[in-house]
Amino acid sequence: MVVGLILLSIVVLYLPAGTQARLAEGLQSTVLRPFTLVQEAVAQARLRAESALELQARLDSLGAVVATQATLAEENRHLRELLDLEDRIPETFVHANLFRPGTTGSESMFLLDVGTDEGVQVGDPVLMRSGRVGLLGMIREVSREFSIGLDWSHPEFAATAMTSDESVFGLVEPRSGDFRGGDRLLLTAIPYFERLQPGTLIVTSGLGGVFPRGIPIGEVMELHQDEGQWQSEYWLTPVVLPGSVTHVLVAKSDSSLVRLFEMLEGEAADSSVSGSEGGGGP
Repeated sequence: MVVGLILLSIVVLYLPAGTQARLAEGLQSTVLRPFTLVQEAVAQARLRAESALELQARLDSLGAVVATQATLAEENRHLRELLDLEDRIPETFVHANLFRPGTTGSESMFLLDVGTDEGVQVGDPVLMRSGRVGLLGMIREVSREFSIGLDWSHPEFAATAMTSDESVFGLVEPRSGDFRGGDRLLLTAIPYFERLQPGTLIVTSGLGGVFPRGIPIGEVMELHQDEGQWQSEYWLTPVVLPGSVTHVLVAKSDSSLVRLFEMLEGEAADSSVSGSEGGGGP
């Protein structure tokens, strides 16, 4: 039996990637289904065990934010009516419970109890609120009922980034520590003449089309090194710590957002043409 399993594993290693994915999905939905159900039940039980006082405090904070922003929303609606602009289409999010596989080599991977049935797709950003909403990672594989994602500590993670005031752009990459809790984020490709102060918020820039613009990633902690006096690197304090995550939000890809961006780009192009015809106005 052992020899047969070894031969089977060797055969599987040389199968095409698509065949391996279908085989893995089949195993997850049949042989491994009881184990995933048990793991999901344990994760849900841990979620239910959260402090009621903490949940009440979050609810009170959310109510306060909604109350203070009510007037701002009304002002925004009134201004858009005066400018004859359509309402922006909000992004849609899917709430998901997160649990770790618990196997060696998968420390930076996680499982979610949502899949294509809820509209989740490969590449969707995964967010988590830890004081403020921040970037945890992204979806890597999707089946009907489950999704597999990687967090920012995974070696394949990378995100184009910028400062919150959009003045400096760079690239955020993970750096492995001596132990699991020692993984860190590094902001690279910063021009040498740009100096970032500790506490500066770093967010996604939206360049490359992987992550939407403006998702918080971390805050500048300290200068790491200067690369030949051409570029600088900075250590970041992550907004989200992967080890403390139990439930997340998946930002769904929405074609209506694409149509909205195309409409706004068309309005900007029309405005520039009108300005040129009107005598070079701004």
